[in-house]
Amino acid sequence: MASKRVLLLCGDYMEDYEAMVPFQALQAYGLTVDAVCPGKKAGDVCRTAVHQLSGHQTYSETRGHNFALNATFAEIDAANYDGLLLPGGRAPEYLAHDPLVVALVIKFFSSGKALASICHGQLILAAAGVAKDRKCTAFPPVKPALVASGAHWVEPDTMAATVVDGNLITAATYEGHPEFIQHFVKALGGNISGSNKKILFLCGDYMEDYEVTVPFQSLQALGCQVDAVCPKKKTGETCPTAIHDFEGDQTYSEKPGHDFALNATYDDVNASSYDALVIPGGRAPEYLALNESVIALVKHFMESKKPVASICHGQQILAAAGVLKGRRCTAYPAVKLNVVLGGAIWLEPNPISRCFTDGNLVTGAAWPGHPEFIAKLMALLGIHVTF
Repeated sequence: MASKRVLLLCGDYMEDYEAMVPFQALQAYGLTVDAVCPGKKAGDVCRTAVHQLSGHQTYSETRGHNFALNATFAEIDAANYDGLLLPGGRAPEYLAHDPLVVALVIKFFSSGKALASICHGQLILAAAGVAKDRKCTAFPPVKPALVASGAHWVEPDTMAATVVDGNLITAATYEGHPEFIQHFVKALGGNISGSNKKILFLCGDYMEDYEVTVPFQSLQALGCQVDAVCPKKKTGETCPTAIHDFEGDQTYSEKPGHDFALNATYDDVNASSYDALVIPGGRAPEYLALNESVIALVKHFMESKKPVASICHGQQILAAAGVLKGRRCTAYPAVKLNVVLGGAIWLEPNPISRCFTDGNLVTGAAWPGHPEFIAKLMALLGIHVTF
């Protein structure tokens, strides 16, 4: 059967996670996802925004990654797609006034195709009149527009709330991505199997924002139990993250990312109870590689031949643990020295999205490779998404 095709409707200052997580998760599951923005072409970028609740009366905003579009809005034909995704952030405020956007949403909705919208994306639903008489939720400040459009408002009991009404899937914020994405896959006719897995994420301060959250929520959306831990931290505490982007300089730029909430306690971890280990990149691996308990943890997974997936600078930890000798792997190019000195056979990441599997080890160079990185880990774990 031909791959399912999904359209992601983007705009400047859409929420960073709410664009990239479903975009890369769905590609990892084998779907084709085209990201478009009115007035822009394939290869152009949309600026994104990091929105999070930081104890103030409303969310804070900082600059996110630059999101690269892979299709041209003026060339799309709704008939060629099986579903539509609307990210939140500030972009929906102006997209809701675009007649072409409104017409596109109406076409998807009236055809009965899967339509998933998150956070402020529901402003577009209200403008298109497709929420009338439908149960839906959103980020709470969007409530007046939805109610005025005739929707049956469902108050989100948490910011992870998701509501399904027929072909319409709505969620309050990116905290609900696992359920939101899972419902969307099912609405597209997808079936998930082999996901009764328990996966450990090794986190640290200033790990790369995408490199923790995209695989973390992608695996949760498949139904896996995913525990994120950090040395010297407990369940409920957070790790600040770093946004590493490629903006024309000799190396990546860094901006502050989301605060990532841990859902397990490092000191309580029983490594033997997990099926796989994931190591995000960013700056955290520089200091995690000096932690003896981290080294012991990594050695346990590698010696047990359990799947280990490491991306970007995460391979600094693998090198420090002495587990790369004779293994074929890649990493962010600046980490090549660590990898080679660790005795590995270096695989050039060309393009930067390339990922490789060597036995139980999956390595990737950077977050643009997440679809392949996650798919290779899924293959080792025996997780499948079929349509």
